[in-house]
Amino acid sequence: MVINQISPFHTLYKTPNFIGNPGIVRSYCSGEWTEDIEYLDESGSVIYSGKGIRSVEPGLDDHVMVGGLKKTFLNASAVAKIVEVVKRWKWGPELETQLDKLQFLPNMTHITQALKVVKDSDASLSLFRWAKRQSWYAPSDECYDMLFDGLNQSRDFDAIQSLFEELVRESSGNEVSLFSAYNRVIQFLAKAEKLEVSFCCFKKAQDYGCKIDTQTYNDLMMLFLNKSLPYKAFEIYESMQAAGCLLDGSTYELMIPSLAKSGRLDAASKLFQEMKERKFQPGFSIFASLVDSMGKAGRLDTSMKIYMEMLGSGLRPSATMFVSLIDSYAKAGKLDTALRLWEEMKAAGFRPNFGLYTMIIESHAKSGKLDIATSIFKEMEKAGFLPTPSTYSCLLEMHAASGQVDSAMKLYNSMINASLRPGLSTYTALLTLLANKKLVDVAAKILLEMKSMGYSIDVSASDVLMVYVKDGSIELALRWLSFMGSSGIRTNNFIVRQLFESCMKNGLYESAKPLLENYVNSAAKVDLILYTSILAYLVRCQEEHNERHLMAILGATKHKAHAFMCGLFTGPEQRKQPVLSFVREFFQGIDYELEEGAARYFVNVLLNYLVLMGQINRARCVWKVAYENKLFPKAIVFDQHIAWSLDIRNLSVGAALIAVVHTLHRFRKRMLYYGVVPRRIKLVTGPTLKIVVAQMLSSVESPFEVSKVVLRATGDSVMEWFKKPIVQQFLLNEIPSRADILMHKLNILFPSSAPEIRSLTPPKPLIAGKGI
Repeated sequence: MVINQISPFHTLYKTPNFIGNPGIVRSYCSGEWTEDIEYLDESGSVIYSGKGIRSVEPGLDDHVMVGGLKKTFLNASAVAKIVEVVKRWKWGPELETQLDKLQFLPNMTHITQALKVVKDSDASLSLFRWAKRQSWYAPSDECYDMLFDGLNQSRDFDAIQSLFEELVRESSGNEVSLFSAYNRVIQFLAKAEKLEVSFCCFKKAQDYGCKIDTQTYNDLMMLFLNKSLPYKAFEIYESMQAAGCLLDGSTYELMIPSLAKSGRLDAASKLFQEMKERKFQPGFSIFASLVDSMGKAGRLDTSMKIYMEMLGSGLRPSATMFVSLIDSYAKAGKLDTALRLWEEMKAAGFRPNFGLYTMIIESHAKSGKLDIATSIFKEMEKAGFLPTPSTYSCLLEMHAASGQVDSAMKLYNSMINASLRPGLSTYTALLTLLANKKLVDVAAKILLEMKSMGYSIDVSASDVLMVYVKDGSIELALRWLSFMGSSGIRTNNFIVRQLFESCMKNGLYESAKPLLENYVNSAAKVDLILYTSILAYLVRCQEEHNERHLMAILGATKHKAHAFMCGLFTGPEQRKQPVLSFVREFFQGIDYELEEGAARYFVNVLLNYLVLMGQINRARCVWKVAYENKLFPKAIVFDQHIAWSLDIRNLSVGAALIAVVHTLHRFRKRMLYYGVVPRRIKLVTGPTLKIVVAQMLSSVESPFEVSKVVLRATGDSVMEWFKKPIVQQFLLNEIPSRADILMHKLNILFPSSAPEIRSLTPPKPLIAGKGI
């Protein structure tokens, strides 16, 4: 077979050109051609002839034929050819067909080098997946690294996750270690903030025994810390320790501040010490976080120690660190150290900011160091900072609390001139100060300014009124109340009642009546206790014009007890019922669950009043009904034939006398009519009432012997005493006048009708002619 091919450049080549004849079909078989092949020049002369040789079979041979010589296919040429095919066809069946027709046998080195050149991630994946189906494929860490790098650059994280799944299956099936690829995937996903996916890949890598490097741990911990999941980051840190992975400087720089800021100070301190033992130099961020966290946690000694250690290492504290230290010491009340740090901060060239000025001023003011607070306050103004309302308020309130009126008013005026609006607490403190100093006019001016600022002033005005009431400055309280009324400021009924009671206590009955009328007209209810307290003043009253005022005040209460009192002193024709029935009807209308104590108080005072007015029979009716309603359930005790007793320790003087007479009358009926005679009879009086009861009974020659707190006698002696006519007259009619006078003296000596609140004021002289 002859090939008529003439090369015009045959003289330029040492070897002939082999150009195939279109008429010849090559057979890719293992045998050799038997025909002779002749190569002719332009003139037709034979240049060369020889046997044909089998051509290279793609995919099987790793060489090319140059004439009859085998020539190894260079790696660079193979890589270039693969890259050319991949760049042209990119992906799909056509790409795989072209790769199958390569004139050489590829290997993993060719694929790896080609992946370095091909930048298209889809084309790279197509080439990689074609290679995986070849018999010569072997898993390569470097190959996976380049694939993951390309996918990360294109931000195709879904493809990264999919390829990672292939990596897991491949590494588990072939028992190969692809540590670098595992770590690279986790790092890429962590830096891309793919929280769940990165942690899932991390767990899978751990399950397959993959060795996680320090950078991967760092990236994961940083991700969880940035996502505000410090405890998950600490879990990864514990995994890092359990895996025996050594911490590097960056891990320390990452974990110590995170542990400190999350409150795990002991763990942070432990790592800090470990870092120094391993000869790592802590950075400023570690010192700053530890100083700040220890200070905020109250570990001031540790915070200061770390601060001094930082200075010793040559690091210079920042303004933020100074602020943190000063704030911690100021809040802990260690103002001397805070002030020293304040001076160090200024000496270091840092200018205190607005917040630091405010904090240091307020902390000194609240601790009572007003001189230092005022000095720094002036320094703040000179530095060009305008103090906030809170700073003004703190200083003003502390000056007010210390009673410095001039300084407080100066600060208030300065605040108003600076167009700052004082807070409610500031006004309250200033008004309280002015009230305590009894500066009524100034307080009224401040209150009206407070109203112009838009505040509701009713409560503040009532607070000032309460200050005057508690202080006993009744005239100032009445003057302030008059100002409130003229300014349209309302007060509450509680304070009106307090002022009314203060007026009553000080004998200002004319001023008390309008207050009570105002109290009643504002729909407030006069309870039984208030009515009884007014009645008690009437009992103690010794001046006729005051009695008229008190009677008018009692009428102004509009309480049902006053109607009862008026009816009690009228005749049976006007009442249309006997006294006992009238008294029972009134006491049946009392709610004893709510007013039992008040009813007991009322009975004590009422009996005092009735005895003083000489209304003994009415008084005995009141005592009888009170005992029937169990207001004094333990007063009388019948212990069959052993002992009978009467306990009057909790009664007023008048009630005690009536109780003794009425009870002895009951004892007399039992003993004379029923023949029951006890062994002994006791009258438990207590030390106060013992005198009046003993002297009253001695006037009728009673057999009772006086001891410390008890009057006692045998039953037989009392039986004989009851048989005397004078005793019968004494028990049935009235108390002798001598005892009445004595009772009146004791009532003046103990002016309160409620025995539990008796006072020891000196006795007033008994006015001659006072009717009993």
